[in-house]
Amino acid sequence: MKWSTIQLQKYRGKNIELDEMIDVSAELMKRDSQVRDVSPIHVTGIANITTEKVTFHLHIHGKLILPCARTLKDVPFPIDIESTEIFLLKPEQTFEDDEAEVHRPIGEMIDLNPIITELLLLEIPMQVFSEEAKDDSDLPSGNDWEVVVENQDKPNDGKDTKKIDPRLAGLAKFFDKEES
Repeated sequence: MKWSTIQLQKYRGKNIELDEMIDVSAELMKRDSQVRDVSPIHVTGIANITTEKVTFHLHIHGKLILPCARTLKDVPFPIDIESTEIFLLKPEQTFEDDEAEVHRPIGEMIDLNPIITELLLLEIPMQVFSEEAKDDSDLPSGNDWEVVVENQDKPNDGKDTKKIDPRLAGLAKFFDKEES
């Protein structure tokens, strides 16, 4: 998805329909080691071209394969992104909208592949869980430790029992002596 600015100026005042399958798997897997595989990414949308700028209204969808945070098994993670990317064609030009993402052509070329790669990297969550890991209530545990899921603490049946580490039991007596 690469165009020269001269090539795009031929379509000034018109819209260009975008509908392409791109392969960004090598770049994505190189930049994030958690990504195990990437399906071909389907990019659709419209490019509006004026003398000052090119505005791309993109819809990006595909699938990433990421590791499960508990089991490390492959988990398909669907991607569905809507984005508007603006390329300013004149070097001295500024753009006033703080919300918009503004880019400049590199040389005389507009390349959407690095931008699409960045958008995909931003969509990768910190953790994904496979369906079996979500349904599995048997979490790992060991000698004096266990994994506890946030907001799912074990009920204590109204009993607030605080276990005191036997190594620190002498400190509890220290405060009792000081009060009397």
